[in-house]
Parts: sequence; structure tokens; C-alpha cells
Amino acid sequence: MKSFLSFVKKEFYHIFRDKKTMLILFGIPIAQVLLFGFVITSEIKNVKIAVWDKSNDYITQEITNKITSSGFFELNTIINHQSEIEKTFKKGKVREVIIFEHDFAKKLHKEKKANIQLIADASDANSANMIANYTKGIISNYMIKHNEKIKLPLQIITKERMLYNESLKDVYMFVPGIMAMILMLVSAMMTSISVAREKEMGTMEVILVSPLKPIQILLGKVTPYLALSIINAVIIIALGYFVFQMPIIGSLSLLMSETILFILLALSLGILISTAAANQQVAMFISMFALLLPTILLSGFIFPIENMPLILQWISAIMPPKYYIIILKNIMLKGTGLLFVWKETLILIVMTFFFILLSAKKFKIRLE
Repeated sequence: MKSFLSFVKKEFYHIFRDKKTMLILFGIPIAQVLLFGFVITSEIKNVKIAVWDKSNDYITQEITNKITSSGFFELNTIINHQSEIEKTFKKGKVREVIIFEHDFAKKLHKEKKANIQLIADASDANSANMIANYTKGIISNYMIKHNEKIKLPLQIITKERMLYNESLKDVYMFVPGIMAMILMLVSAMMTSISVAREKEMGTMEVILVSPLKPIQILLGKVTPYLALSIINAVIIIALGYFVFQMPIIGSLSLLMSETILFILLALSLGILISTAAANQQVAMFISMFALLLPTILLSGFIFPIENMPLILQWISAIMPPKYYIIILKNIMLKGTGLLFVWKETLILIVMTFFFILLSAKKFKIRLE
């Protein structure tokens, strides 16, 4: 027993001295609990809305103030014409438009009822449904308090319209997110393993003594996976269109161009991981942990980014899948062109060049 206890004590010392093991044992679980705890929520916060107030009377202003002061909504735009509604949605910031009919207060007091139309961006079906329900709840609460002061109850009728996804199909949300996740994971993981495999098999010496420059070696590693990933992307898009009836309203050529750009970014990120990994197992672990969870949780794939704490919103700003998902939804569901997604496209281009240059800089031309 004494020998056994000494052996156990030795194992404890061995674990405590290994920083990587301590990180896996305690760091990763803590990070996962914090991420899931803050990200997974059924509440909405700071949702940007637009208001088209055709009446502009004291009741419509009271209702607007009630909605914006709730903490759930933030007034982003004032609309003055029908044609501005779709343009506002295509810019990507506003998630709901609230429309008050003409002579709202007059109709409410004379006819005892008035109408409000709620138009929600249903490219994210779950969020759109939740946003509309929250808005109706605030309006209903306002009317309950308002009716306490009068004898005959007044009624506000709210009518919903779900733009870009009237039937609220979840597949419209999941297909872009799954595309981003698969292309990121498969492309990055394959390339991250490729250089690590050369190190393990001892063939890196042959590559290093060749006349090729580091940037040429890296591009040579990326090119085959680029071609295979493009085929993979075409298959995914075809399955989404023919099997799940995912529409492609915008330009197919723009969609493929943006997809190739995202694949290049994922491949360059994989090469960067491979230059830092000593073997294939480490490269795969880094790829899975550094890319899988952030892609699912911090890209807006499932959980709205505006609901997250500010620090997680900052972290999500450096997540490439976030911008690719925005581009996919704009092209496939809203039919927008490059004019509406140029910022996201530029961010992906900058990230791609950054990862390629950093990979070339970190690539070691001598074996240790």
C-alpha cells in the first residue's frame, strides 16, 4: 500500500507539472461552462428595430417609448416610406419594423380598435418569432394599463409578417450555418494535419531542401485542398437547394466567389495551426477546440450575437464564420449583391492575407 500511495503521489506531481494537462483538466471545462452559460439564453437584448409612424400622435409615441425603454429593443431607424422597409432589412442591422396606421389614436378612441403591423427578418426563424412575441407582449401590457383608466376597453390588433421566410422554416437558418461550420472544420482540419504529418513521417527534410520558398510550400499544400473543398461546397449548396429547398435568390456566381474566399481563409488558418503543432494529434485537437465551439456558439449560427455579453460580442467580431453566415443569408435569402456585403467580404479578405502571411512567417525552414 505504501508503494501504491507513493506511485499515486508521483502521478499527481506529474499532472501538476504538465501545464497542457492542467489546461485540459480545468481550463477547457471552465471555458465551456462560461461560454454555454452566457451564450445559451432564450431572452433577447438590444434588438435593433425601425419604426414607421404614419400617425405620429401621443399614443404611438407612448407605445414606441414603451418598446424602446424595455431594454429588449433599440430604435435604429425612422422609416417614412414603404420602399425603405426592404432596404433597411438588407442593410442587416434592423431585425423588425413596426408600422402604426394612419390616425392611430383617433381610430382607437372612436372605433375602439387600431392596427399595428410587425415585419420581422425571418432569415433567423427562431429569433424572428421571439422578437415578434416580445413586441406583442409589450403592446399588450401597455393596453392593459391603458384600459384601467377607461370604462370601455380599447383594442390594438397586431398583425405579423415574416420577411424572407414566411413559413418560418428552420432550414433557412441551419443551412448557412452548417455550410460555414463544415467548410471551416473540414478545410482547416485537413490542412492543419498536412504539415504536421510531414513532420511526423520525416518527409519535411525533403521539402525543406527543395528550391521552393516557404510561401510556395504553403500554397502548394493549400491548392489541392482548395480544389477538393470547392467540390465539397458545391455538393453542400446543391443538397441545400434540391433536398431542403433552400432558395438562392441572389447571384450564384457571387455566392461561389464568397464561398471560395471563405475556403481560402479556412485553409490558411489550418496552415497556421499546422505550423504551430508538433504532430497530427495536437493539430486535430487545436482545430476542433479552437474552431468547432466558436463556430457554433459565437458566429450567430444558432444564438443571436446581440444577446451575448459585450466581451463575447467582441470575441465574435474575430470569428470568420460570423461574416460568412451574414453573406450567405444576404445572398441566398435576401437576394442582395456585393453592395450590401462588401464590408464582410473585405474583412474576410484581410483575415485571409493575415493568416497566410503569419503562416509564412512562422513556417520554420530548419528542423529542430
